[in-house]
Amino acid sequence: MPYPAFSGRVPRIVRLFAVCVLAALLWGCAAKAPVPRPSGREPATLRPYTVKGVTYVPLRSAKGYREEGVASWYGPGFHGRLTSCGEIYDQNQLTCAHKLLPMHTMVRVTNLENGRSEVLRVNDRGPFVAGRIVDLSLAGAKALAVYGRGTARVRVEVVGDVPGATPGGELPGPFYVQVGAFTRRENAEKLFARILAAGYAGSRIHYKEIDGTQFFRVHAGAFPTVDAAEEARLRLSTVFEGAFVLAQ
Repeated sequence: MPYPAFSGRVPRIVRLFAVCVLAALLWGCAAKAPVPRPSGREPATLRPYTVKGVTYVPLRSAKGYREEGVASWYGPGFHGRLTSCGEIYDQNQLTCAHKLLPMHTMVRVTNLENGRSEVLRVNDRGPFVAGRIVDLSLAGAKALAVYGRGTARVRVEVVGDVPGATPGGELPGPFYVQVGAFTRRENAEKLFARILAAGYAGSRIHYKEIDGTQFFRVHAGAFPTVDAAEEARLRLSTVFEGAFVLAQ
């Protein structure tokens, strides 16, 4: 089963996180606690970590990764809890846990026992059971027909290259961390001023209309790489619960 979240979870964020705008309204009136300032610390999801006496060193690039082994799955006991990348785990999404791959890597998992295949996104660490290489979400387990049996032999391989990625596997920037979304511009401007004062000089207010409602989203930034943005998200999430990384 995945190891409980450490500091907040994973890199390789893509545009899919923009759909979280509406959820951000729940904390749109941002707390008045001091805004964490930029630092040079490495993102937690890139640091070596130790579980059950074994130390794992996360990969900085997923390019060309491929392996075969046993897959298991996890669901109800972890549903609604934080993943290693800082997301809330949703067992009904096509995600998986892996010990080494960068967060948000897209992988094709093929059940070698029945030929079924599905693309999943890495958003957690695990499994930490001997002989297992990947933990599928409930949705992933059902899609691959692993749900009933509990385990199956699978192949895990990274899905292609990311358009615009560098030779080292980095996504093209710039990146931002969304820390608030408001329907009133003046509220967004107040938070924007706090973010600027904390040292995030490239921050912005981004306007977007959704289903006829206008939103003024406050983005802290800008960051040249997703790793730098993830490091900032880990800091900012201590004040702005639900902060997430997005690409321009």
